Amino acid sequence: MTSETMIEMSSVHKWFGELHVLNDINLKVTKGEKIVICGPSGSGKSTLIRCINRLEEHQRGEIVVEGTELTNDNRSVEKIRGEVGMVFQQFNLFPHLSILDNCSLAPIWVRKLPKVEAREKAMEYLKRVQIDDQAHKYPAQLSGGQQQRAAIARALCMEPRIMLFDEPTSALDPEMIKEVLDVMVGLAEGGMTMLVVTHEMGFAKEVADKIIFMDEGQIVESKNPTDFFANPESERTKTFLSQIL
Repeated sequence: MTSETMIEMSSVHKWFGELHVLNDINLKVTKGEKIVICGPSGSGKSTLIRCINRLEEHQRGEIVVEGTELTNDNRSVEKIRGEVGMVFQQFNLFPHLSILDNCSLAPIWVRKLPKVEAREKAMEYLKRVQIDDQAHKYPAQLSGGQQQRAAIARALCMEPRIMLFDEPTSALDPEMIKEVLDVMVGLAEGGMTMLVVTHEMGFAKEVADKIIFMDEGQIVESKNPTDFFANPESERTKTFLSQIL
């Protein structure tokens, strides 16, 4: 892991109407760092990572991704989205396209890759997530776990330098969670810079360099996994851990 800064959020605020969803967020992510964000429902976790690629617009403060500040300028947004992959709770695969076509579409349209090259790359990443044998099927023919792995492969086909995961296992049956987490562990071991919103604390212990606990739009606690689980300082963190562990 180097000290190269990939993401920097400085005094970031976000409101939905009267609701102060992000309140003075300061966060720095370096290259290769794996950060897990946890906290109760409605604490601002998903909004935080959605602001990083402008799926949500922050109203105050500064977000810089790989040296480019996120502004209203569409060019900055497009540049950042080209470097940042995202995987959601729902798989968001196009139901009328095969898995292979789902994965090769963005490289063809956005990266301007020739179709043959894009499909070769898609197969390479489908093999990496161990569903290359499902490439010619449609999303509805796959299990939830396979669909989520396809969604991860689709994000990887754009060869992002940063991956954002928004509760990627929350829509899955328990027996499918491990297969998705295994893929994410593999990505982490490969040195991918990752921000992961999740309640999977086993994954956090295994993979995270830092665990952030959020509540009511604020970062309440930020520690390495050993200290986070053994020595939480905030009462809110202690209460949260007692409920989920």
